[in-house]
Formats: sequence, C-alpha cells, structure tokens
Amino acid sequence: MKKRALIVDVAKCTGCNNCVLATKDEHVGNDFPGYSAPQPAHGHEWISIERHTRGSGSMVDVSYVPRMCNHCDNAPCIEAAGDGSIYKRPDGIVIIDPVKARGRKDLVAACPYGAIAWNEEAQVPQTWFFDAHLLDSGWTKPRCVQVCPTGALVAVHDSDAALHEIATNEGLEVLRPELGTKPRVFYRNLQRATRCFLGGNVCRTAADGREENVTGARVELSIEGQKDSRSVLTDQFGDFKIDGLQGTGEKYSLGVHHPEFGQTRLAGVLRTSENLGSIALSTPQT
Repeated sequence: MKKRALIVDVAKCTGCNNCVLATKDEHVGNDFPGYSAPQPAHGHEWISIERHTRGSGSMVDVSYVPRMCNHCDNAPCIEAAGDGSIYKRPDGIVIIDPVKARGRKDLVAACPYGAIAWNEEAQVPQTWFFDAHLLDSGWTKPRCVQVCPTGALVAVHDSDAALHEIATNEGLEVLRPELGTKPRVFYRNLQRATRCFLGGNVCRTAADGREENVTGARVELSIEGQKDSRSVLTDQFGDFKIDGLQGTGEKYSLGVHHPEFGQTRLAGVLRTSENLGSIALSTPQT
C-alpha cells in the first residue's frame, strides 16, 4: 500500500519561510471539519525553521532545518491519547481529531519533538496534518512542498519498502532516532546541522617570500579509536573541509602532504566545527 512521507534536503533549504507562510495561509482562519479547527493567527508555527551556524572566520556555513509533525509510525501522541482522538490513517498521516481531542491540553506534551501546539480559543491541540484535506481532494503534494522554490521539500507517496530503499540508498536520517518513534519525515544532508567539520587553508612560502595557496594537497584526518581515516584534496584556493564529524571530544591527527611543496602534521580535540586557518607546509629537504 502506498503511504505518505516527506523528504527534507537541508542543503537546499535557504530559510525563505515560504513553507511556513503557505501553511499559515492555508490554515489560519479556515475550518476543515474532520481534519482541524482553524489555526490561530498568532502563536502557532505548524512548520518552523531552525537556523544552525557552524565554523568561524572565513569558513562559516549556515543551514536551515524545517521541522513539523513527523507523522510517526510509533507515535507517542497516539498512545497518550488512548481514546482515538489522535489516530494514524492507512496512508501514514497522523490526525488529531478536532472534536474528540477538545480539552486535551495534556496531549501537547506527548510529542517529544514539540510539534503539537495548543489552540486556546478552540481548546484543541493542533499540528501540521500533511494537508490531508488537499490530498484527499486530489492534490499530489501539500502546499508547503508546492511553494518550495529550491526543491528542499519532496512529498513521497509510495510503499514502505520503496521508502526504506530510498532512505538506505541516499543515507536519509530522521530526527532523534533514539526515540524509536519511526518518523515519516526524512532528512537529507542533516549532518550540516547535527555534526561538525574541520577545515582550513593550506599554504606555502614561495622563493620570493610570498605566501601562496596550495592546490591539490592531500589532507588526511585520523580520529582516535576509529579504524578508517578521512582524506580530501585542497581546492583551487588551497581550502579543504572534512564534514560529518561527531564532535564529542575525540582526539584527532591531521596530516597534510604535497609531493612538491612538503608536508606538516597537527593534532587537536574535536568538539565543534573548527576553522584551522592557514596551515603552512614545511619545505621538503633536497
């Protein structure tokens, strides 16, 4: 059976907020019986965008992570409701019944992702319900996906087996996998927000005393306790960046080598994204 899921590409999201605004435009003041009471004009963000900044100096990157209801297959909110006021449809979408859930403010705390908001006026808990009212009327994708200018949001309508294959082949991740909730919102390039990098610039001192960037130097990172090392080449500006690192206090050793201009080595402790600045090669002995 085909089910609904969402894939979010963190590398493509620019934080434009189109998805946030489109969701508000669709739901603020609009009552969709059986799906949701109107979203309040203020205080609710059924889709929100987190901003993450890494690095320092001349090597800084900013990533944006859209967050919303994960439509978990093991949804804690459904278990907490206990009476069918929150339920999962056969297509995987989680719905908070706007009538049955009335007065259940306790359900806001049932979501470990903080995706449920309390509508004080309507006295109901609410969340983004995948624009199920539009999908049921023939739309192929929710409005947030429709308005995304970069293709950072992709709606999937396929079997669980096909979705699992996509997630495995493309290295997709979910938020807080340790919870075991089995979210149906998957992230590509999530490491840009959850992991760190080591970067810098490799240079040498030329014969005339000028400092020059070194293109094509090999930079090899070894982390204590890990068998495999990571290796990259510096680009045309002498820069390198090794991403997807844990940053939990691991000791590391960084070796830099160029067959013509020499080599060097440095060490440190990896706790956060770090710009190592200029790394000078030692001139090889002749």
